[in-house]
Amino acid sequence: MTINTNSVLRIISWIEWIILLFIIALLFYISIPVKTQKKIAVPKGSTSESIISQLALEGYDVGAPDRWLLAHFGKIKSGEIRFKEETLARIDFLHRLTQAKPPLYKITLIPGETTEIFLSQVAQKLDLNQSRLLDAYKRYARYPEAAIAADTYLAPKKMNEAKLVKFMLKSSEHHYAKLSKHYFGDYNQTRWLRILTIASIIQKEAANTREMPLISSVIQNRLKKKMRLQMDGTLNYGKYSHTKVTPQRIREDNSTFNTYKHRGLPNSPIGAVSTAAIKAAIEPAKTEYLYFMRNRKTGKHDFSKTFKHHRSNIKKVKKQLKK
Repeated sequence: MTINTNSVLRIISWIEWIILLFIIALLFYISIPVKTQKKIAVPKGSTSESIISQLALEGYDVGAPDRWLLAHFGKIKSGEIRFKEETLARIDFLHRLTQAKPPLYKITLIPGETTEIFLSQVAQKLDLNQSRLLDAYKRYARYPEAAIAADTYLAPKKMNEAKLVKFMLKSSEHHYAKLSKHYFGDYNQTRWLRILTIASIIQKEAANTREMPLISSVIQNRLKKKMRLQMDGTLNYGKYSHTKVTPQRIREDNSTFNTYKHRGLPNSPIGAVSTAAIKAAIEPAKTEYLYFMRNRKTGKHDFSKTFKHHRSNIKKVKKQLKK
């Protein structure tokens, strides 16, 4: 049998042309822009076929070639894909479909809030078990209170109670260590517990961040003189975070948080603290103030050095209440 060399070369040439045209067509196709939406949800167990079918139903310009391409990009992960761009080249769009991440939820711990109240809110928002969250905190936290810094955390909804608490504690420890090393050169947890305790009182008592160094100075001045702090905010600990402090509470509460009875600082912080409160605890203003009283008109505090002046501020507030 004689093989016609020219015929073979022609066939090879045609195959090369077909391959070349296929490559050109493919390159053109994958560069076609695809309009995106802000978010795509990729269900668990999605395949290249199912996700392309889902997107086609949602109005995306995708079809059979995209199923074939997507199948060669790797395993599709479930979760969310968020787009900042309004359009993407098709190749980039298809690659993004393999990069889904679990949906993130914002969890905000406001300054002054207690761990008990905060974790009850987290449990409700993320459908988690409150008792397990509290148990995890007690097991892994280095401080009885304020081990989780007042901040906003982005956490996957699928994270269990222990992992979520560890995640927030790790982030907070990093933040605390950085601050401590900046001010003191190291991170001593015994010293930091004292700082957090003072900062938590400042957080509860100050009307704004500008007042924080002044409140801090009152705390330091009273401690130096071995005076009781006598601050209502210290009684807003744990489950009493949002409870009004009454004369009865002051009489009946025998914990170290009752600074009307107990001398010195409470044994632990009373709530979450902001960076501003921590800085104020470390660097109090240089004053001789020993007292402060909330001014009903301004919402701020009037500070005084003497009890006589403080009594005058109290009378002023009583007059304001009568009006």
